[in-house]
Amino acid sequence: MKIIKGLAVVLAMIVATQVIAKEAKPYPLDYWALRDVISNVSISPDGKHLALLKIPTKDGDPIIEVYPAGDLEAEPYRINSDPMEIQQFFWLSNDVIGMQLRQKVRDKIEGFNEGVYEYLLASVDIKRKKLKKYDQAGAELDHPLPNNDRRIIFSYLPGGEKSRIAAAFRPRTYYELDLKSGAKKLLLRGKLAMGQVEFDEDGNPWLARGFDVAKGEYVWYERITDKKRWTEFKRMSEDSFETFSVQGFDTQKPNIFFVTANNGNDKVGLWEFDVKAKKFGELVYLRTDVDVSGVRKHSNSWENRDQISGVVYAEKNVEVEYFDEVEMATQRQLEQVIPNAHYLRINSRSRDGASMTIYNVGPRDPGSYYLLHKGKLTKVGSRQPLLEPEKLADVRYIKYKSRDGRTIPAYLTVPNGEPPFPAIVLPHGGPFVSELVIYDEWAQFLANNGYLVLQPQYRGSKGLGLDHYTSAFKDGGQGGYKMQDDKDDGMLYLVEQGLAEKDRLAMFGWSYGGYAALVAAAREKQIYQCVIAGAAVSDNQMQVNYYRDRLRGAGKIEQLGMWDDSISPIEQAENVNVPILLIHGSVDQRVPPEHAERYRKALDKSGKVYKYVELDGADHFSNTLFYDHQKTLYQSMISYLQEDCGEGGL
Repeated sequence: MKIIKGLAVVLAMIVATQVIAKEAKPYPLDYWALRDVISNVSISPDGKHLALLKIPTKDGDPIIEVYPAGDLEAEPYRINSDPMEIQQFFWLSNDVIGMQLRQKVRDKIEGFNEGVYEYLLASVDIKRKKLKKYDQAGAELDHPLPNNDRRIIFSYLPGGEKSRIAAAFRPRTYYELDLKSGAKKLLLRGKLAMGQVEFDEDGNPWLARGFDVAKGEYVWYERITDKKRWTEFKRMSEDSFETFSVQGFDTQKPNIFFVTANNGNDKVGLWEFDVKAKKFGELVYLRTDVDVSGVRKHSNSWENRDQISGVVYAEKNVEVEYFDEVEMATQRQLEQVIPNAHYLRINSRSRDGASMTIYNVGPRDPGSYYLLHKGKLTKVGSRQPLLEPEKLADVRYIKYKSRDGRTIPAYLTVPNGEPPFPAIVLPHGGPFVSELVIYDEWAQFLANNGYLVLQPQYRGSKGLGLDHYTSAFKDGGQGGYKMQDDKDDGMLYLVEQGLAEKDRLAMFGWSYGGYAALVAAAREKQIYQCVIAGAAVSDNQMQVNYYRDRLRGAGKIEQLGMWDDSISPIEQAENVNVPILLIHGSVDQRVPPEHAERYRKALDKSGKVYKYVELDGADHFSNTLFYDHQKTLYQSMISYLQEDCGEGGL
């Protein structure tokens, strides 16, 4: 009887949800245009205060609000940094909050990767209510020194060398900063040969990385076995595509490092590495489907900062194989009580472990924060409180075959309703990055407006092994060729499965995704009704020439193999055979606006149909898209899809 009753309740809920779905109208575009209402929620080390970053109005700047942890209804202490904008904050002690600030200092970019913002580090004493800005431009927090409530370690990247290797290995200069007086003490001056340093919980340097220019090798050093000097323990040729990344050390046996590495395998695994013997030890964890992406550190970073609790990989979701049974049990208990639990983690914890903040995000949760304090669980708020779970879309993890037989994993955001749907393929940027779709605002926005959204992990995507990654460029650049087939074949697969309508297909992408959209617009065997290209690379040679002289080793093979040998959209402008919507930020430093300008001239010369939208003051990256930018973006996209995307619209 209980089973039947329970089943009846479930069926009733399903019917009710379907009715809601049929009656629901898309959210107003204003809802999607809002930046995160709250974010960065965290508890103080003593567990007495909770702080969060809030954007109080649609076009306002972020402020920090600090509440008594036991009374979230109390009037908060508010912190702003006008005229600078708070990007993020972090607790440095019980009473001091550190902040990363930025300010727009120019109207135009100064060249490739030279944007319009500059950055500062600052702190505020919530007891004394005093704000202190530190004058070193570009400074970043490296270590809060949990055992010292007065000092932190920060670093900055000095001017000068801008090679790809220097940027990758960050030859930063490190200082210890006195939070009270503002005095700083030089700890280490980084250089290319040894430029990226990490410190343990007491502020002792234990790891450094550098580059041997003469031999063309990356070099790793440690100061665990001999604390008085650096000892080299690993070299790797710059021509290698394999991964080697130190994740931490065994707190019981400090000479045993935990590293993520291929070590001769297609997939990245977690390995022990004995720095005394200078060789790999035991394999800790390896999968056959996806790479290990990293480790999960202990949730109490004040008391167990260097302790590794588990190994992390990502496929359908972020998954953790825990070594620490207490951490695992805590995680599982929280997953039972947090609504719509999907990707959930403790994002801050008091020193005594009793108080914590928990963050959850998933297809039906844009991101919510909770406080566990004195045994009581309280929802603090949501990044996007106007978006209700039942009106958002589910995300499925699928796999399909590309035409040459390669298996392509993909994420499918499915709108509420009955298939077949009009469908949009949304390729990620990069292209050589890992993508995990948990909650994707663009995909959810499109699904909310009735579109099925495919996000393929086409060849070149990382996280799926060396072969999948290098197949995009090792035998010639596949941009516009097999990489493009991967996207088209995914859409055709959805048509075959009865999920998508064959005459209602489009592509939308940003950065490399925008490049792919331009390539799609000129394909001879056309399957799309239109494309939307955001911040798109239109001229391969112009893009790679920004940094061609800085490339060497595997990076040179990757970038030149990709861009030199792949299809260049500007050379195919005369072959465009579907309408195009072009969108570009006016101060885009990564793909400068000249790409859009030159491509439009080529389209005009060939008499092609397109629309152009410029986002005034927007850079390449999402954190430079403000409310007005996003409102313009979303309005442009929806009106274009409905009115201009092929005959009768999409």
